[in-house]
Formats: sequence, C-alpha cells, structure tokens
Amino acid sequence: MKYHSLQHKAKSVDFQAAVIKGLAEDKGLYFPSKITPLPSDFLHNLTAHSNEEIALQVIKQFIGSSIPTDQLKELIADTLVFDFPLVPITPKCSSLELFHGPTMAFKDVGARFMARCLGYFNRNSQKEVTVLVATSGDTGGAVASGFLGVPNVKVVILYPSQKVSAVQEKQLTGLGQNISALEVEGTFDDCQMMVKKAFLDTEITQHRSLTSANSINVARWLPQMFYYFFAMKKLQKHSTPISFSVPSGNYGNICAGMLAKRLGLPIHHFIASTNRNAIIPRFLTSGVYRPAPSIQTISNAMDVGDPSNFVRIQALYEGDFKALTTDLVAFEFSDDQTREALHELYKQHGYLADPHGAVAYLGAKKYQEQHPEVHTVFLETAHPVKFMDVVEPLVSTKIDLPPQIKAVINLPKRAKKISHYDELQAYLLNP
Repeated sequence: MKYHSLQHKAKSVDFQAAVIKGLAEDKGLYFPSKITPLPSDFLHNLTAHSNEEIALQVIKQFIGSSIPTDQLKELIADTLVFDFPLVPITPKCSSLELFHGPTMAFKDVGARFMARCLGYFNRNSQKEVTVLVATSGDTGGAVASGFLGVPNVKVVILYPSQKVSAVQEKQLTGLGQNISALEVEGTFDDCQMMVKKAFLDTEITQHRSLTSANSINVARWLPQMFYYFFAMKKLQKHSTPISFSVPSGNYGNICAGMLAKRLGLPIHHFIASTNRNAIIPRFLTSGVYRPAPSIQTISNAMDVGDPSNFVRIQALYEGDFKALTTDLVAFEFSDDQTREALHELYKQHGYLADPHGAVAYLGAKKYQEQHPEVHTVFLETAHPVKFMDVVEPLVSTKIDLPPQIKAVINLPKRAKKISHYDELQAYLLNP
C-alpha cells in the first residue's frame, strides 16, 4: 500500500513512512493510493467474526507489508481491550458508546493503535521519536495514555489554555514520564498551526525526528473505521437503513466512517453534527469552503475552525460536490440546544450523555424528521464525567468517578505556558 500527499507535490510512501512522517514534506495529508472493497460474504456475515477478526480484515490492506500479519494481530488485540456498547434510546435511535477505554474517549482506539505501530517500527532503533500533537480536549489524553512508557518515544502535547475541561487537563498534564504538555495562550487552531509549522521547520527536524498523533496521521485516522463495523455487526438483524450521526470537529471520525462505506459497509447516510463551529454545514449549503476562527463552546473537542480531515473527505469523493452531498448532511446546534438535549436524554430516556454526544443526538433527531424510516446511530464520544460542570446541573445528578478518572484526578498539573511559535521551537530544540 502506498500513500500519496493530497498536495500532490511529495513522493508516495508506504504505511511505515506515512506514520513516522505524519505530514508530507509539501504540507499535505497522506491518503491511500488504492481502496479495495471488502468481500461481500465478509460484509454480510459480520456476526460470524470477532471484533479483532473484523478489525484485521478492515485494516490490513492499508498496512500492506509494513507490519507482518501475526504482529498486526497482536497490535489489534492490544488495542481493542474494551467494549463498544450500542445502547437503544428509541426504537429508531441508538447510541454507540466509544468511551469505555483508558481515557474514556473515542480516540483511545486510534491512539493505542498508533502507539503500538510506532513501537513496532522503532523496536530495533535507539533513535528517539518525538510525537507532537495539538488537542482540543480528548486527543491529548488518549495520546498521553497510549504512548505512556513507550521506549524511545517522547510526546509533546499542545492544548489551548482554559479551553479544555478540568478532567481533560489532568489527563494531559498529570502523567509525566515521557509525556510533556504545553499550555498555549490561544485556541486549538493556534495549537494546530504551531504543530504544522514545526513539522516544516528544518531547524527542528534536523535535530529531532517528529511525527504527529493527531488524526492527520494515518495510524490515528484509519482505526476509527472499526467503530462503524462493530456497530453494523450489532445491527445486521435490522432490515431498515442505518445512518450515523457523528459529532464533528476535525472530521477524522466521520471521514473514517466514509472510508468504511467505500470498503462496502452498507451505511445509508452520514450526519455531521456540529456546534457553532459550522464550517461544513455552511459549505454544504453554499458550495464554498470558508475557514473561520474557532468559537469556544461547551462541546470543546469540536471547536475547530479549519478541519484538517475534510480534505480527505473531498479526496474520497474526488472533489465531486454532488456525490458528497448524496452521502452527507450537516447540522449546526447552539450551546443552549445542546443543554436542552442533555436534559431531554436524561429525563425522557434515562440516558446520561456528554455535550458532544448530545450534539450528535440532536443531529440524529433532525435527520429523522425527514427520514423516519431510517435507524440512526449517534456516536457518544466521551464519558459525561469529563464534562461534569456542564452535565451535572442539567440532570441534577452526581456523576460517580469511574476508575480511569480516579487514577488521574488528583495528579499534579505539569505544563509549560507558551504564547508564540518561537517558544515551541525553543522547547523542542532545548527541552
């Protein structure tokens, strides 16, 4: 399997090089040069296979010869150590819970898989690799947990000051060891800009081997396909069409779902459910892509004003706007609507959601107004405990701390404050 840059000005590379580089030399995201649909007998008989067997079939063409099959099986088994429950909300709506991993966020799968891939590639080398990652909330915690203690790997996480929840900040800053956190005076977009600039800074790259663990990295992005296959496995008994409502910020998760559909998974429709950072809903209305400064909301992981992965979605559809709109709709919701949805889910359905899941639920409801025949699955991407200050007042219920959160909540904060790119450069050159 070869990966090419979506800027089309860099050489194609294999999976290993794409993972280690993170971003191509021409600033482009890597994209698979070939996508082969899976056999129909496999797709129609998902219930006959374990989750690990499904994940292997889904991912192996994208790995190519970079990792032997036996080793790939071990990496997958070590990644998928938790469940992905599908919880009925109404007869035509379910929640796919993706928060049962070590940091209670959907990004645990991608972070764990990437960490194990990088560990495998670096197994016989003493050369240190620095994982540089920007986070709007959950990515940093998942990456910190996934890479904690991995030999010859250092992790540097940039996060926007006062724009992540208290629990998220502890997960970013409390672990120590090979994990470092930089608290940036600015937005997630500022953090992401600094990370991209560092990758192209020869003064840094001559002294450090950098890779990214954001969803721009193929090893973080591709495993997100697993969720959709696992959900469809549980829904194969349904005769109705299945659509997915995805809380969308950087668009890696929904893009992975679209890639799963390209592999042959019979997904009827995708709903990109967003907060006020509604770049894609506006694009689908106007046909014009206009990035904008990010707006702070209570669903902070979606506070992205220029979603990196949307270029991959456009590549999947070969720039065909009409084809894209056949598969994708997008809706925008306010914080007040999100709060109302959190209250409604708990009071009417006994379901405790987080703000991101609540936005996805709103998208599912709005979609079903026009498509009542479709069973819609909304993705619940983080445990509500990570947003206690928002959720608890709305449901008048105290949220118990799960063991994963108890393990970090009292850890001391270790973070260096920075404001400008020059400070990141200095830190990477003289940590």
